[in-house]
Amino acid sequence: MVNPTDRPAEPTPSTQVLVVGAGPVGLTAAHELARRGLQVRLIDAAPGPARTSRAVATHPRTLETYDQMGIVDDVLPRGRRNRAFTMYAGGRRRVRLRADYATMPTRYPYTLIIEQTETEDALRSAVARLGVRVEWGVRLADFTQDAEAVDVRLVHTDGREESCTASWLVGCDGGHSTVRKRLGLELLGESSETWMLADVPIDTEVEPDSIYWAHTGGQALMMVPFVRDGRWRILDTVPTAGAAEPGRAEELLSAKLTAGLGHPVRVGAASWTSVFTFQQRMVERMQDGRVLVAGDAAHVHSPASGQGMNTGIQEAYNLAWKLAMVEQGHAGRELLETYSEERVPLGAVLLGSTRTATTLVQLKNALAGVVLPIALRVVNTVRPLRRAVQRKVLGGMSGLKIGYGASSLTTAETDRVTYLANAGSVLMSTREPVATPVPGSRAAAVRTPEASDPAAGVFQDFRSELRDPRWSLLLATGGHGPGDVPVGVAVTAAAQYGEWLSVRTVGGTGP
Repeated sequence: MVNPTDRPAEPTPSTQVLVVGAGPVGLTAAHELARRGLQVRLIDAAPGPARTSRAVATHPRTLETYDQMGIVDDVLPRGRRNRAFTMYAGGRRRVRLRADYATMPTRYPYTLIIEQTETEDALRSAVARLGVRVEWGVRLADFTQDAEAVDVRLVHTDGREESCTASWLVGCDGGHSTVRKRLGLELLGESSETWMLADVPIDTEVEPDSIYWAHTGGQALMMVPFVRDGRWRILDTVPTAGAAEPGRAEELLSAKLTAGLGHPVRVGAASWTSVFTFQQRMVERMQDGRVLVAGDAAHVHSPASGQGMNTGIQEAYNLAWKLAMVEQGHAGRELLETYSEERVPLGAVLLGSTRTATTLVQLKNALAGVVLPIALRVVNTVRPLRRAVQRKVLGGMSGLKIGYGASSLTTAETDRVTYLANAGSVLMSTREPVATPVPGSRAAAVRTPEASDPAAGVFQDFRSELRDPRWSLLLATGGHGPGDVPVGVAVTAAAQYGEWLSVRTVGGTGP
């Protein structure tokens, strides 16, 4: 730690926030901090943008986050909607389940298959529009911190060293995070399986509208179609020795997929292969003073469920709005403590769900290749059971169930009525016996009064209200419901708190 007495009396940080790592998580953090008016510097040790696909699945909750960030319309055309999950065993198609999120309250009821290179390109364009550029070839070497700022030592690719001072340091620098290591935060957990990933063109009879599993006697392969050029991502759960050697992957995967799908399959030259032993680990806390970590810097796990990038992006969003409020003086530093409080438990849930997904993907037990398809066929045939399974599996995968009901920021309801008061004035009041959002839950659609039939009401989607980077206060002012408030209250709230609070009215005329 730097001794505070060694620092000038009135230090002026060279930047408010230094973000380390320009992958999807770091780009999201930089975007949301800059969108809220903070000065952001974004560095990455790599010489330039990555050219390999890496993460390929973007789930509904992340698409909603992109919507709030104002970039979803740039992201969607770059990907392909996954329509189904299809399983082959013993060379035969056993079951096909629709990837049906239609029963879930979201405008994005699907998983988008999009290569991480495309995701990063969209995010880089977005941060550039906010005046933030990625500084490639700049490595974080070390840092120290005190109660006022973080002193950082950077090294450029030409060997030049630079000293930088920031109010806050955010580590989004991946599984081998320098930030995490310098903080002494340990990744707790275990090493797991050794798998191979390969991006390859495939000549096959199966349609590129589904994610496929092919089980062949004690091993399994997963196939994810890319958008262009007939390319697929292949995940091999039992890679043969030397599988990643040039030319070897194509030969081995052709044989395995031919056996698994039951028809001749020809795999072309791989553009990328990686054989790796993945870890199932996470930190116990995500903040130390003025330094925070997010994404793979805080947790690493199996790629089976495609949750890593999604979780990291959502963490960056959670972190950014809190950090901005603290830095701008709208909240005390204790607000930032809720970042770890909320996200660490979700990281633990993520590790548990990816372990389950890993087990299902691998199907190492030879009997599983027979038993699981039969079970899935029953699920596919019995409609109520299918809906229950879809709600359970897709609900968890989608991210739409994530909430913060246990957070210290969340106030419990009393008689289904929620109040936010200041100086004795009620600023928000909602009452609805069925559809009122529970405090801490994800904002989706809520029932609001309808003048023609106040008792019935209408469902209204308020996700668009959340695109404003400020807090959003929605007030029912129509005079039809027992929880409605006078229009004057909305006017007062907007006047007093407009710098950080966006006031919207429903059911009447707004301020």
